[in-house]
Amino acid sequence: MKRERGAGYKDFRSRYLFAVCIVFLFSTNLGADPGVSVSEVALGMSNALSGPAAALGTGVKKGAMVYFDKINASGGVHGRRIKVISYDDQYEPRITVANTEKLINKDKVFALFGYVGTPTSTAVTPLINKEKIIFFGPFTGAEFLRNPVNRYIFNVRSSYFDEAEAQVDYLTKKGIKKISMFLQNDAYGLAVKGGILKALKKRNMAIAGEGLYKRNTEDIDAGLAEIMKANPEAVSMVGTYKAMAAFIRKAKAEQFNPVFLNVSFVGTAALIKELGAAGDGIIVTQSVPSPHDTLLPIIEKYQSDMKAAGYNEFDFTDLEGYINALAFTEILQKAGQNLTRQAFINAAENLNINAGGLEFSYAPNDHQALKTVYMTRISGGKAVLMK
Repeated sequence: MKRERGAGYKDFRSRYLFAVCIVFLFSTNLGADPGVSVSEVALGMSNALSGPAAALGTGVKKGAMVYFDKINASGGVHGRRIKVISYDDQYEPRITVANTEKLINKDKVFALFGYVGTPTSTAVTPLINKEKIIFFGPFTGAEFLRNPVNRYIFNVRSSYFDEAEAQVDYLTKKGIKKISMFLQNDAYGLAVKGGILKALKKRNMAIAGEGLYKRNTEDIDAGLAEIMKANPEAVSMVGTYKAMAAFIRKAKAEQFNPVFLNVSFVGTAALIKELGAAGDGIIVTQSVPSPHDTLLPIIEKYQSDMKAAGYNEFDFTDLEGYINALAFTEILQKAGQNLTRQAFINAAENLNINAGGLEFSYAPNDHQALKTVYMTRISGGKAVLMK
């Protein structure tokens, strides 16, 4: 005989369902964009955590996580902790695309943060545009991420065009006119080459010789031979630390000693370790201040936070990750409690702050926060700011 359920059971059931609905609403922040709940905002990161460019991805991630962990320990932003979901792409664009699809479709992240590289960023740009997802603080100075302005892409660092102009300006003021290029044979190499060509054209000059190598290899012999034929006074180099170190070591062994210059993406600390004493005299343009310049309050704070997290070595790469995280957090704060991608974009395009001596600003027609290039020269195992 079937037992009837009375009014008491129905009342209990109604109360239970009501409680479940309340919990659901508070935990999911109904109506918000993907990756946002009452207690959390999720970011997706894909970069090189293994392979020949691993020092770049691990450095950017380390610096960013030191800052985000500090913010989370103090209660987050508007009560939301910042969660970072990170995947290794080995600096290979096809892996970056697969990781990004997973971050968007499976992990449902709010924004993409801290990607490393021009070829990898090039590969995911169609996804960014299709999904209308924020792409913040890529570790690349490529011009296509800046001009024309893409409303979903926000750069923090100065551009490769800025770095190229600084290099050519320095060389020509020293009376050096014959400048060759050694390039990674992909979008990264082309991005910096475009800046060098622009800077040279401005001075009615042209590139004097060019050599190429394949990404994620140290196959530099053919490229070095091509450049040596041109016998330049300076070589502007575009690649990652292992290949650039191999090129410089081989060049010096061949008694070929022009001025060697690298852009910031090389990974300065890793380059110094690879070269040892052979690194003295190498010039590297930087997109952030020296991580040892504690006269700047932001560097003093960075060092303090790194030490508190258990890190006692400082370099440009993890400093850039730290600065990117700071900028992202400031925008989250300005975006307010009701966080959406549109609210974030609106807040970013009105950002104009001084953070410990660094001026950060965006506008609807300018999605690059920093503009300064810092010239450094390797000396005694350190990258020293040039006067």
